Amino acid sequence: MTSIKIAQIRKRDGRVVDFDQEKITKAVWAAAQAVGGRDRRLAQRLSNRVVAMLEEKFPREIPGVEDVQDLVEKVLIEEGHARTAKAYILYRKQHESLRKIKTTFLEVEKIVSDYLSQIDWRVRENSNIGYSMSGLMLHVAGSVVTDYTLDRIYSMEIADAHRNGDIHLHDLYFGITGYCAGWSLSKLLYEGFNGVPGIIESKPAKHLDTALLQMVNFIGTLQNEWAGAQAFNSIDTYLAPFIRKDKLSYREIKQAIQKFVFNVNIASRWGGQSPFVNLTFDWTVPRDLARKPIVWGGKLLEETYSEYQKEMDSINKAFMEVLIEGDMKGRPFTFPIPTYNLTRDFDWKNGNAKLLFDMTAKYGLPYFSNFINS
Repeated sequence: MTSIKIAQIRKRDGRVVDFDQEKITKAVWAAAQAVGGRDRRLAQRLSNRVVAMLEEKFPREIPGVEDVQDLVEKVLIEEGHARTAKAYILYRKQHESLRKIKTTFLEVEKIVSDYLSQIDWRVRENSNIGYSMSGLMLHVAGSVVTDYTLDRIYSMEIADAHRNGDIHLHDLYFGITGYCAGWSLSKLLYEGFNGVPGIIESKPAKHLDTALLQMVNFIGTLQNEWAGAQAFNSIDTYLAPFIRKDKLSYREIKQAIQKFVFNVNIASRWGGQSPFVNLTFDWTVPRDLARKPIVWGGKLLEETYSEYQKEMDSINKAFMEVLIEGDMKGRPFTFPIPTYNLTRDFDWKNGNAKLLFDMTAKYGLPYFSNFINS
């Protein structure tokens, strides 16, 4: 056997161990036998050449396992042993698959253990997810998706930067799906909640409580397909006609809004969390909708939204009162997060304006879209 100047080799896990040329010889011999080879001395000679190339390429460094295997392939091809090289490459792939299976099993075991003992920082990455069985299921599945996202979507440089803690990529549990989505409430009111074969379908709503419950079902269905918020715009504008059609009292309006808020906070998302919901309120009828026909019961009627400011005021008042009151213990609702459009014609003298800023001062709940200076 050729004298070995290389004394050590670096394993895939980073450990440094004694270099053993016999392992190279055995691997080459096994590949040769797989394609009918019978000369073990040839395997030894090829092994010697691999070692010589290692000594030349790594005179003062410790080579890694992959470095050695790359040179084995190179030597086999250069020496004209294409069939043996192909068998050796297949051998590498098979062992790589076996290592991945073993690693995956060990990683899953560690992922579960780390969650149960709460030592994995990702257990608390999302403040809306509680420590629960549902949270564990999301954690395990999300950890797999995280690795897939880093390996298949991001570049190696970005993935390494995240894994090394140089940068942080948030919400990688949902790394292969979209982040947030805005939906047309007008379309939901016009078409109803339907269209998926084999799933229960609903006609367009004719009543306020029906419209609100269809919104809850819509959000509850779609939020599992997205990482972040699900949003509806112009809530007060589009829902206002239902109040007049049903001749609802303010008490009935508030009761319907309260049902909606409690229902949308049900933990129906992976991880035992409520859907992340954002609702935008116009406050006053926007110019682009003022002359449009209202949508009711899946039909476009003759009335326009400009006729329903009074009903919009009632919706806004009821919604803000429900949020200010909170749940049975007075705790604020996490969702929905309301967004209010501030325009140059914003009615600051409207009685609801004080209620809006009382709610803001108490919980800091709303977002504001500043259209005054934009």
